Amino acid sequence: MSIPSLLFTYVVVLLAGLAGVGIYSELRRRRFEPSQSEDHIFRCGRCGYVYTDDPDVDRSRCAQCGQMNKAIEY
Repeated sequence: MSIPSLLFTYVVVLLAGLAGVGIYSELRRRRFEPSQSEDHIFRCGRCGYVYTDDPDVDRSRCAQCGQMNKAIEY
């Protein structure tokens, strides 16, 4: 085996190993990361209180002052 092909094989094996470790760590991170909540976020127009409510609710009553509020759209 010539030296250039030996070096090429060495580099390819190292890069494949590094890619494998990267893919493994990404899959592991996704498995143990908490999932994003589907709840809607609300901000009271009167008192400024920020709170969440169920995803099937379009308007929600503020727990601080009782005013009805619409969900925040991002």
